[in-house]
Amino acid sequence: MKKISFHASALCLFFALTNLTAQQKNDSIEQLNEVVVTATKFAIKKELVGKIIYQITPEEIEHQKGKSVANILDNIAGITINGANSSAGKDKSIYIRGGRDRHVIVLIDGVSVSDPSGVNTTFDLRLLSLNQIESIEVMNGAASTLYGSGAATGVINIKLKQPVDKPISLDYEISAGTNNSQNDTKLDFNDFNQNITFNGIVKKFSYLASGNFTNVEGLSDASDEKSVTKFESDVFKATNSFVRLGYKFNEKINVQLFSNYDKDVYDFDGGAFSDSNINNGENKQLRFGFSSNFNYEKGMLSATASYNKNDRILDIFNGWTNATDHFEYTGKTYVADVINDYKFSDSFQLITGVNYQKQSNQTNSPYGDISEGLANYNTLDPYFTAVYNSLSGFNINAGARLNNHSEYGNHWVYNVNPSYNFSNKFRIISSLSTAFIAPSTYQLFSQFGNMDLNPEEDKSLEFGFIYSLKKKVEVNSVFFYREEENAIILPDFVTYSNSKEKLNARGVETEIKTEIFKGITARFGHTYIYKNADTDYIPKHKFTALIETNSLKNTYLSVRFNNISKRTYFDQWGTGSNINLKAYSLVDLFASHHLIKDRVLLFVSANNIFNENYVETIGYTTKGRNFKAGLNFKF
Repeated sequence: MKKISFHASALCLFFALTNLTAQQKNDSIEQLNEVVVTATKFAIKKELVGKIIYQITPEEIEHQKGKSVANILDNIAGITINGANSSAGKDKSIYIRGGRDRHVIVLIDGVSVSDPSGVNTTFDLRLLSLNQIESIEVMNGAASTLYGSGAATGVINIKLKQPVDKPISLDYEISAGTNNSQNDTKLDFNDFNQNITFNGIVKKFSYLASGNFTNVEGLSDASDEKSVTKFESDVFKATNSFVRLGYKFNEKINVQLFSNYDKDVYDFDGGAFSDSNINNGENKQLRFGFSSNFNYEKGMLSATASYNKNDRILDIFNGWTNATDHFEYTGKTYVADVINDYKFSDSFQLITGVNYQKQSNQTNSPYGDISEGLANYNTLDPYFTAVYNSLSGFNINAGARLNNHSEYGNHWVYNVNPSYNFSNKFRIISSLSTAFIAPSTYQLFSQFGNMDLNPEEDKSLEFGFIYSLKKKVEVNSVFFYREEENAIILPDFVTYSNSKEKLNARGVETEIKTEIFKGITARFGHTYIYKNADTDYIPKHKFTALIETNSLKNTYLSVRFNNISKRTYFDQWGTGSNINLKAYSLVDLFASHHLIKDRVLLFVSANNIFNENYVETIGYTTKGRNFKAGLNFKF
């Protein structure tokens, strides 16, 4: 299957390239003059950036209604979301370029979010609703110079919805669908979601308030394939609320206040192939803060500050004591970021900033408590990035950051990112970056903790190209190599330690966008990753494809295809040996139709239409063939 996946990717690349000269001018694929933010923290033309940045636009989000945030991200080249196709309550792990999820930083409206009470401090994607998101940018590769500790393999920048330019607007959406495994064929509506958003702009004042409600059941968290009895259904319920208030004093100054409150309640099982009718969890997130921009003649000064509190509660049945163990985790994060973009000329700008973060962990468990007074740290990081774009086509983005950590002292990281535009059709890109990843408070202070841990240190190199023809075809491909020293591991399930082995990952990410027929566009992606140590669920080959059309009046149609190559997973806590997981392919269909133009939208989807039976995580259930339908109303 590995060869099949590789050959399929090669065929798609050949197919796209052989059609380059046959293309006619069309705006359906428009990459030039697009603006991105993640590469510099300020808006910059995409063709001036020496990175490949994947953008999920508002239109693309509308064309994936009914999916989760994890499903959306899992379709991007270079990203694997383990758990995206499992039960709704299953945890979601983000893998980019062979790294673990703690190597990826998640931003919401440019502000980093995390949970310092967790093992890896990573943000829980289950706390986000797609209905509240306007767009997403993903930048693969190290970005610690701009975004600090944790941004070793990628940045996911999620932009929440903004008010529309009229006094009052109402958006309401409701959807229902099935939630079956491969062995179920019933048409019970077990996946229910509704969202309502009020927003608008009145003179200088803007507002937005959104509420989302989700209830999913019908699927067992653990797989029952080794059981003679069917496992019970595990329930996932989510409530998400978001409020944004803004005021524009004049053309130079604006300020926004924001607040999120999110809560998940879910059942989970006793582990791989093990049912439980007792285990349950609750996640709560409270987040609020402000952002402000001041525009002046030669630049912009931006400031953000936020407070994020995560509360997690777990009740887990203990077979040794025949009782239920109760766990409580509280993580708090304070973030402040002040950054200035000064343009010396049309060719040169200097971005300078300082970032402050404080994180703490309060844990109460039967196996030992962690005190917030002990398990905390803060960072104060000054940083700068210089951006030069010459008329000859040479561009460079270079900078450095001083990670000033209260526990680990000072660590410099740097980034050098040159690129060259040979023409408006072809450019080459490259970068050399380093990253610093501090141990989490859990790795330091829990029952498995080790106060002598050293920080992880990463070095990344990448080189690639982007080719675009008349805004009609784009091919981009990048080779990357990453080294990781002092990787934090738990080899004996007793004490965390630093790996003596230097880990490395290398690979190629390729994406092709083209119009295969008039009015029908396609996107193909292929990711190849090789690691010298394979202890997770990252496939060596991942192939994605999307074929879509808007050619029918008021109607959108798409077919998505994902192929995951076979994987080898080392079962450290089970058999103690390698387990080979088979390759699999998933095909999804989506259709939407405006019953009333720009007012009422009907959408339907069919996922895993061939009811592929596959393993995403050993011992856990995956979704079979499922259907969903919904309506979106705008007033």
